[in-house]
Amino acid sequence: MVCPKCQSDALTLIPAEVRLYRNTPRTLSHPPMTPSPDVQVCLDCGWSEFIIPVSWVSAWLKPLREAMMPERAA
Repeated sequence: MVCPKCQSDALTLIPAEVRLYRNTPRTLSHPPMTPSPDVQVCLDCGWSEFIIPVSWVSAWLKPLREAMMPERAA
């Protein structure tokens, strides 16, 4: 892979720690998620990007999707 900003191939992955909070009125009732993302960094220009596994994002958003879906009429 090459850097999208400077086209360099000097990219490295750095492990990171982040906390994700839901932006809802009941945020305090939902604990924060703490995925262990990797940060991809260009060593030449400093461009960076978080890489969070899809499984973490899906698990985090699932309760929100269910709450937003209207109930089906019987």
